[in-house]
Amino acid sequence: MNTRRGLFHELITNRILFLMLLPTILFFIINSYLPMVGIYYAFTRFDYNTSLFNSEFVGLENFKFLWQSGILTKLTLNTIGYNVAFIGLGNVLAIALAILLSELKSKWFKKLTQSIMFLPYFVSFVILSVIVYNLFNYESGFLNTLLKQLSIEPVDVYNTPWVWVPLIILFYLWKNLGYSMVIYLAAITGISDEYYEAAKIDGANIFQRIWYITVPMLKTTFVVLLLFALGSIMKGQFDLFYQLIGNNGVLYDTTDILDTYVYRSLKVTFDIGMSTAAGLYQSLFGFILIMTVNYIIRKINDEYALF
Repeated sequence: MNTRRGLFHELITNRILFLMLLPTILFFIINSYLPMVGIYYAFTRFDYNTSLFNSEFVGLENFKFLWQSGILTKLTLNTIGYNVAFIGLGNVLAIALAILLSELKSKWFKKLTQSIMFLPYFVSFVILSVIVYNLFNYESGFLNTLLKQLSIEPVDVYNTPWVWVPLIILFYLWKNLGYSMVIYLAAITGISDEYYEAAKIDGANIFQRIWYITVPMLKTTFVVLLLFALGSIMKGQFDLFYQLIGNNGVLYDTTDILDTYVYRSLKVTFDIGMSTAAGLYQSLFGFILIMTVNYIIRKINDEYALF
């Protein structure tokens, strides 16, 4: 009774705050929780000739097909592999660049460099795909035009699967590195100058100050960003992959991820059951991963855990 009375009292006392929170709650209910009813389709063979919930129930047949065909293994390895590269290289390079910028003495040069590095983040993936196509198009792309002028055999990049592994990672870093760098730069700005002044008095050089002060102080920011990134590690970067690769089946072995497979299943094969099964597997895998990593971090240091 005390709990109910306390909750009711809280609602009455802070009714304005709860009313302000109501649109957000409704947003998540409508866009995140109500669509979860669609999970049911992962266990059906969807039939467009019947109503939504009258399709044949097949249990785990969709998951069994994905597993036995090898599609699920390939998609999982591709999705995780790319995201590990995105997260690992992205955070390491962002920290390194943020530290370098923080050590610059010229304020105008620092702001100019920061703005130039942040600019690619606002370039849409559609524009990026146009840039990439004009760079690597076999007939008239910049690369092959240059190679022809040098009397070198042109390279058919769009029919060479392994080339796209480093290319996708490179273009992802080019587009997102500036954004991550700004976050770490803001964290560095929040570090008290007293630490650096005390280190200078003790005779520490710039590399020692970075290693023993700056890097440890960025640990909390790094862990939080890592946990957020791991939470969506199975989601990949749909816009990046789809705009760069499109429907080029030659490149699927090295570039196909869960997001593009789900989209293609709906758009090309119209297989709602299979695509929903892949999407459900994707969500459950990500949920288990983030819970596991957060549990491990909480055991090591409770302050760094998300919850």
